[in-house]
Amino acid sequence: MNKTETLPVYDSSQRGLPALEELRELYRYHNLVFQTVRRNIVVRYKRSVLGIAWTMLNPLGTTLILTFVFSRVFGGPATYAVYVLSGLICWTFFAQATNDSMHNLIWGGGLIRRIYVPRTVFAVSSVVTGLVNIALALVPLLVVMLVTGITPQWSMLVLPIPALFLAMFALGVGLLLSAVAIYFTDVTEMYTIVLTAWFYLSPVIYKPDLLPEKFAWIVMLNPMYYLINLFRIPIYDGRVPTLQEFLVTGGIALVTLLIGWFIFSQKADEFAYRV
Repeated sequence: MNKTETLPVYDSSQRGLPALEELRELYRYHNLVFQTVRRNIVVRYKRSVLGIAWTMLNPLGTTLILTFVFSRVFGGPATYAVYVLSGLICWTFFAQATNDSMHNLIWGGGLIRRIYVPRTVFAVSSVVTGLVNIALALVPLLVVMLVTGITPQWSMLVLPIPALFLAMFALGVGLLLSAVAIYFTDVTEMYTIVLTAWFYLSPVIYKPDLLPEKFAWIVMLNPMYYLINLFRIPIYDGRVPTLQEFLVTGGIALVTLLIGWFIFSQKADEFAYRV
């Protein structure tokens, strides 16, 4: 006598919140994140003679040029190099992490169509790769500090906290951009223009107090101002940021991350049909 087998039926209503499900799946595939980070670093510098050293040389070279222009030509202080380099480290991380989040998801379309992987793997691995680059970029920063007469202070031990907030913010923005870029790939090109404008609206190469008062509100509305400032305080000012500075910056980073994660996870199941 044949027995009728009851096949399991997938019921989407039994699925938990997409945001929590995505987080759970990301944890299950955490080894894939580390493998992707390793691949990102190896591929980027595979054909380069200096290899990963470019992570340190790129911001250092830009800093030397800007320091020559503003310190030698316009008579700025020698410590300007430390101010600029600390800002460039933050900005380079943010720009690369958000850009790579979009491109890696689009380029990973073939993988998404063939096998299941958490969609957030691409953005998270891009941000973690950027954190590795930040750690390496601190080496030339310390050298520049010593050369310009700024003694590294114990306050720099809190730098992992500003770096974490910066990573949270970059991940949130990267997820938002990725969710949009899947549907409108032109966003990847438009974002390059936005980044250029955003760079000059952020206090990377200038101090906010140099701006006329009527433009000060623009800087205050820029989230990158708070993130760069929090990272720069232990380095340039030689002090630990205040509790208020930590809370404001951390709040901006957390809200951005939650919004980006929620929107991205809501659309994640559609990505295999879009890429």
